[in-house]
Amino acid sequence: MAKQLVAKLKLCVLISGRGSNLQSLMDACAQANYPAEIALVVSNIDGVQGLERARNAGIETAVVSHKDFDGREAFDAALTEHIAAYHVDLLCLAGFMRILSDDFVNRWRDRLINIHPSLLPAYKGLHVHERVIEAGEQFSGCTVHFVRPDMDSGPIIGQAKVAVQAGDDAGTLAARVLEQEHIIYPEAVRLIAKGRVRIEDEQVLIEDVT
Repeated sequence: MAKQLVAKLKLCVLISGRGSNLQSLMDACAQANYPAEIALVVSNIDGVQGLERARNAGIETAVVSHKDFDGREAFDAALTEHIAAYHVDLLCLAGFMRILSDDFVNRWRDRLINIHPSLLPAYKGLHVHERVIEAGEQFSGCTVHFVRPDMDSGPIIGQAKVAVQAGDDAGTLAARVLEQEHIIYPEAVRLIAKGRVRIEDEQVLIEDVT
């Protein structure tokens, strides 16, 4: 009897730059047993390295420039219209440097995830590594979470802790945090694709495989 094919979770990855987290997702999706595939990569900036990565891998790409729209809501509406045409299951923010409107976030509620280079809820926003070092923290890290309208908030799917070493600057700390981002982002997507992630009272529950 022929083996039944199981449909893979279809992803849209949104980027604004080099796409290193996109690459980690692409590498994971290239594995035969990985339960997700990237259907579309969207950037708000043309010519970035992440688009080249996706095109070289034969992945559909699109540029929706925020500069072409009068305001955040109009841009987000166009973004939603473009993404919806691909019938994707999950949106992955991977260095997408735009603050999304409440309407966009609510339209994709529980189908929109992000990775942030801190141990949320600590150090939301930008310049995380500089702030961590200035505060004299012993640890930093990264977080994958479902997106909610408040910036860098939402149910946490997974985190990785990274020690702050003597002599670290923002660059060296960022590099070590990024290594962990490349591990936990594909793992979070895998858990979602396997149906093991459930949200209850705005907390993520990871269910065991039965």
